Amino acid sequence: MILVSHLSGNANVRHAVDAFIDAGMLAEYWTCSSWNPESRLAGLLPARLRQQLDRRAYPPRVRPFIRHYPWRELGRMGSSLIGWEYPVRHERGPFCIDAVFASLDRAVARRLREPGTIRGVFAAQDGALASFAAAHERGLKTIYEQPIGYWRAAHALYAEEAAREPEWAGTMTGMRDSEQKLARKDAELESADVVIAASSFTRQTLSLAPRCTAPIHVIPYGSPPPVAAEAGPRPNDGRLRVLFVGSLGQRKGLSYLLAACEQLRGAVALTLIGRKAVNDCLPLNAAVSRHRWIPSLPHRGVLAEMAAHDVLVFPSLFEGFGLVILEAMAQGLPVITTPNTAGPDLIEAGRDGFIVPIRSSSAIVEKLDLLLRDRPLLSALRNAAREAALRRTWGSYQMQLTQVVRSTIHS
Repeated sequence: MILVSHLSGNANVRHAVDAFIDAGMLAEYWTCSSWNPESRLAGLLPARLRQQLDRRAYPPRVRPFIRHYPWRELGRMGSSLIGWEYPVRHERGPFCIDAVFASLDRAVARRLREPGTIRGVFAAQDGALASFAAAHERGLKTIYEQPIGYWRAAHALYAEEAAREPEWAGTMTGMRDSEQKLARKDAELESADVVIAASSFTRQTLSLAPRCTAPIHVIPYGSPPPVAAEAGPRPNDGRLRVLFVGSLGQRKGLSYLLAACEQLRGAVALTLIGRKAVNDCLPLNAAVSRHRWIPSLPHRGVLAEMAAHDVLVFPSLFEGFGLVILEAMAQGLPVITTPNTAGPDLIEAGRDGFIVPIRSSSAIVEKLDLLLRDRPLLSALRNAAREAALRRTWGSYQMQLTQVVRSTIHS
């Protein structure tokens, strides 16, 4: 039996929980908050707060397994709702994301020290150190999810990038972590019996982790079911409609996409969907005023925008996976991305998308120009992308994950 711990229950954790329930392996699922939208309280809450809570809703089959530890997370959500930044200061605020993770981690550790039938714990980066220590005290197995590339690889790349693109350096917020937090990440890896990575790129970066000796299994996430999203207007003006979805910052390689679109000025129409990583980056502020910018959309709205565009460009410099790649492909949108994502695990280059080097606006220009000139190729890529996404199911992720976890806890 396995205990799963995660702060918010993102898509992959929810599918992991479902997989363990189906396999009869789930003992408990610890999270900070869950919400029943059918409760009497739902109708009494302000709409904005309901929208926040609805993201934490779980189906009835999951609710019996849920154990809550909500206090700091409620403080974090409340501070965000009223715009109070002091309590959520990075690493220092009482309701910052690190404090929320640590409080849940300690609660799970206390639970694991109790007797019971639990044989292993599944936890994610930044929320596993105390849990894993308690698990090893009782001889339990530890399964660690590494959701993004390893921090030493990230720091090396960010330092190079700051020298190359100094005006964009402030948007790479991943450099803010303290030495203590980075040491905790290393200690978590050292304590893992098994590491789960979502992409080959993430596994590659872990070669720089000095004390990670656990086997690393690459289990790619799954594609959402293709949704018949209602496409927005598609003007027949001869331009290629290019889409970017993600945080607007240099970790995503945004300056290189913007440079490519500038070279193809007049031939492409660019839409940017995502919030700015910072508010004081001059070239970023200029870009969102020059191009069509949508700071936030509900998921169905993002899918509709995908259906209304010709190609997604995701030139990320450092990614754990990039679920937006599969979401776009499921909508029949070919993707241009880099090797530093899950792209090489998902895309057959030239058939359903393209892999281009990081930091290469010229390579992006080459692929966009090809699609501008060869519309039959674009049509073929759209069909092939949708077919490829259909083969990348969450069911496959769940099956592989269940196999790895079962063999780990029985070893």
